[in-house]
Amino acid sequence: MTVPTETRPSSAEMMQHLVESAGAARQPAADMADLAEVIRTLLAVEARRDTRIRLGGNLFDVVITSSGLQARSAVALMDEIQGGCGPVIEDPENGWFYWLVPPASSARWVRHTHAVCLGAPHTITLPSLNRTAPPRPYWFRPSASDRLVPVGPLWEALAQVRPEPAPHAALAAQLGIAT
Repeated sequence: MTVPTETRPSSAEMMQHLVESAGAARQPAADMADLAEVIRTLLAVEARRDTRIRLGGNLFDVVITSSGLQARSAVALMDEIQGGCGPVIEDPENGWFYWLVPPASSARWVRHTHAVCLGAPHTITLPSLNRTAPPRPYWFRPSASDRLVPVGPLWEALAQVRPEPAPHAALAAQLGIAT
């Protein structure tokens, strides 16, 4: 069925309606600020610069463990489970691994004696994609756009290998949080 031409709004009228319903001028929609931040972040990563990003949202949360021998064994277990472990950053200065896990994992994370899961409002600095060796934080397992580390299998792997020292006290002191 076709609507008669005289009852259809013109394109100018439709545009005016959209402008009026968008709200105050110069006030971007709340989700647009988030989108702009994500785009800036992705451009910086693509330009091979270290990039500070907010955890949570639609990107990822992070599980933090020690980066000792036991944690490296957990990476090997995740290699088997995932057919190649998802992204892991090693921070040699703090002696930590940052496991990138699906967004909202921190809300579902069951307390673990050897790991802490953080999401929003915390941030993390991602090393440039070409940094794969110390001395600064680097990609122990490079980031692949198609995968993150699954929380359930990671939790189990960490329970099995028990990486020490646990990061809880150091994180609490550094971030001023209760872990």
